[in-house]
Amino acid sequence: MNDSVEIAKPVKRGGFFRTVRAVLWSFIGIRKSSGFQEDIATIKPLHILAVGVGAAFIFVIGLIVLVNLVVAS
Repeated sequence: MNDSVEIAKPVKRGGFFRTVRAVLWSFIGIRKSSGFQEDIATIKPLHILAVGVGAAFIFVIGLIVLVNLVVAS
C-alpha cells in the first residue's frame, strides 16, 4: 500500500503592495487569469475593499485638482 500524505504548503499572504497592485490592475481592467487566481488565494477581501476605496478617493481628488487647474488657466 502506498499511504502517501500530502503536506500542504503554507499559503502566502498578500502584502500591502500586492493588494495595491491588484486594485490598480482592476482599475485598468487587464489581468491574467493566473494572476487573478493567485490574488484571490492570497489577498483578503477587506484589504481589497479598503485599498479600492482609498484609490477611488485619490482618483476623484486628482480629477478635481486637474479640472481646477484647467479652468483656472
